[in-house]
Amino acid sequence: MENQREQVIRWAMEHFGVEPEYPWPDSPEAFVLRHPNSGKWFGVVMAVSRARLGLPEEGRADILNVKVDPLFLGSLLDMPGFYPAYHMNKLHWVSLLLDGPLGEEDILPLLGMSYETVACKGRKKGGKKP
Repeated sequence: MENQREQVIRWAMEHFGVEPEYPWPDSPEAFVLRHPNSGKWFGVVMAVSRARLGLPEEGRADILNVKVDPLFLGSLLDMPGFYPAYHMNKLHWVSLLLDGPLGEEDILPLLGMSYETVACKGRKKGGKKP
């Protein structure tokens, strides 16, 4: 059976044509998902201490960090399985607990929103076309 870490990889490949990148040799299980046009990250999967998320259980948990609209962030943090972003800007990113209550119907739309958020937006005012 496919775990949620593997599902995130499959979704990224199927929906966005993106393969994971493993940039940290000291954390070989951690990976990033990079937008093909902008080069910006739209997802980061890593294992973190459950204590870092404020969870009472011992051990590590798989999380997915995604970029979200700051106006949407507050309502997400009120729901089970969502936490202030671990090791990212807490105003724009949220951590989703992959081994918790969240399913595909919760995770995939946010991954898509994050993908769209980091896409190239075209030319900036007074700037040249990319």
